[in-house]
Amino acid sequence: MFFTLVNLSRFLGVNPDEALRKTISKFIKRFRYIEEQAEITGRSLNEMTLDEMETLWQESKAKD
Repeated sequence: MFFTLVNLSRFLGVNPDEALRKTISKFIKRFRYIEEQAEITGRSLNEMTLDEMETLWQESKAKD
């Protein structure tokens, strides 16, 4: 599947290495936001519900 995505990106004129780096960077930035918000509220990620984390994820996306 990975090779298919690389070939598709090349076909579309997208640099697969750059696209992957940007995607990973966005993920890390958004996940850090969730961790920071959990720390601010004095909670661990284990204590948060998936709905709470999803809300924070959406907040972080809105800030991009």
